[in-house]
Amino acid sequence: MYKQLTREQRYAIYLGLQKGEPLRDIARQIGVNASTVSREVKRNSGKGGVYGWLKAHERAEGRKSRSPGNRAIKAEIIWLVKEHMIEDQWSPKQISGRLATEGIHISHETIYRMVRADSSGELAGHCRHKMKYRRKASHGHETKAPGIPDRVSIHERPAEADGTRSGDYEMDTVFGKNGKDVLLTIVERASNFMMMEKLEYGRQAKPLADAVYRLLLPYKGELLRTITTDNGSEFSQHKLISKRLNVPVYFTDAYSAWQKGAIENTNKLIRQYIPKGTDISAIPESRIKEIQYKINNRPRQKLNFLTPKEVFFHHFP
Repeated sequence: MYKQLTREQRYAIYLGLQKGEPLRDIARQIGVNASTVSREVKRNSGKGGVYGWLKAHERAEGRKSRSPGNRAIKAEIIWLVKEHMIEDQWSPKQISGRLATEGIHISHETIYRMVRADSSGELAGHCRHKMKYRRKASHGHETKAPGIPDRVSIHERPAEADGTRSGDYEMDTVFGKNGKDVLLTIVERASNFMMMEKLEYGRQAKPLADAVYRLLLPYKGELLRTITTDNGSEFSQHKLISKRLNVPVYFTDAYSAWQKGAIENTNKLIRQYIPKGTDISAIPESRIKEIQYKINNRPRQKLNFLTPKEVFFHHFP
């Protein structure tokens, strides 16, 4: 169970920092997780990054007493919730579920109340839907993909590739400013683990096929069973992908995004960081990797609040 640091523990942190000891060693000495010490130092250091234990304790006690409307919730738990929303963009359900695995109990309804009570709108701004919900009517359309020769319909995909077993993937593209800059995104359906790469040549099919090969080559064989995608012309080199990776590629029906729901949901998460109209070519590779890291380290309800990274590398060591 999460407990607020005591005055003595903060003093021990101060002494350890003065001696230049690693945060992990300090945490072991006072019986807490290294992440707890890291958060404490980050949050309560004064100007110049200097940590003073007495000032730190006074600040913590002050924050606790100034928590209006949340008297029953410890201030440090409120801070944890806000940190996960603002720094990690986790949803209230993800925060509630993940903290429960650590012995910290706060319902997602309580977190949503915190979001609505935040007059600044900052917390709502970090929610995926910005606390605004819209539903679009779905319409059936006949599948037409004249630019993709020899496409294989999703209706021929084996029933076992339903997202419950490992090794079935979905792929898609995310477009930037003027529809020229492109990100390739690939998701493993069972774990929701995502891989992402910026494409230097935009929608050109051959370079995209090369990128798919690079990303999925480590899993070629029993760890790569199927790939499902849509009817974009950038996937017209699907036969090359199939040949090089020895994996079948299936195509959804036109205007049927729900048939590849895992990648559609992931792309919406990416849009939290890369809004429509963004010049993707100007985004450094380090930022692309950071976004990928953040999304793969979000706990998911379908995974019992484990993260995609934890589940994926359990199956793909």
